[in-house]
Amino acid sequence: MEPLRIGLIGEHQPAAVAHRAIPMALDRAAVTTGVPIEARWLPTAGLARDLAPALACDGLWAVPATPYADGNAAIAAIRRARETGLPFLGTCGGYQHALLEYARNVLGFGAAQHAEEHPEAALALIGRLSCDLVEVMGRVRLIPGSRMGLICGTLDLQVGYHCRFGLDPKYRSLFDGGPLRIVAEDPVGDARGFELDGHPFFFGTAFQPERAALAGHDHPLTVAFVRAAAEARSRRTAAAG
Repeated sequence: MEPLRIGLIGEHQPAAVAHRAIPMALDRAAVTTGVPIEARWLPTAGLARDLAPALACDGLWAVPATPYADGNAAIAAIRRARETGLPFLGTCGGYQHALLEYARNVLGFGAAQHAEEHPEAALALIGRLSCDLVEVMGRVRLIPGSRMGLICGTLDLQVGYHCRFGLDPKYRSLFDGGPLRIVAEDPVGDARGFELDGHPFFFGTAFQPERAALAGHDHPLTVAFVRAAAEARSRRTAAAG
């Protein structure tokens, strides 16, 4: 069986815990699903020159450890995943950039920025958290009836973080009533995850589900992402005849 091609959007940083965990999580998911996986790092500086390597993948994972070398290139790749139905998972910084992509290209807020990259921006959609979530665990509540809840098999999660930025609460209402829905919240109601209705698989989390692999476990979101990528490849193969 040809390996499933999973593109990892971001610059590989060996010291980043998430970057050590993601290959382990994908290896575990390969065993669980029976689908071999080839993970490919996609540095954003390269994507700025040519998006083709991202579009040749069966699924895209926008990874933690930002700022990216070229945040706009990451957003461009995320946009193509959203518009073409390519399975997508964004964790931590990847989640933040997926929210930026949607705000700019769907909601019409072209000036939306990330405060880590543009601290003086008038519309800092992604702002500094009131309390840093660096190497901590926390509780997340999923919205009843959400796909994320169905995938995880529970509405209450204990999750691991390494982040200092997230969706500024004052801009959360921009996403109300649309297909991209906030479906995960922390105990005080701040956004911690989204899903996109009508897309085969388009999810983002402020937390890092890949960290489950460090404890020797699969995370349901990682496994579901791999399965969605395999199904998408099967559909494309069947359509090509």
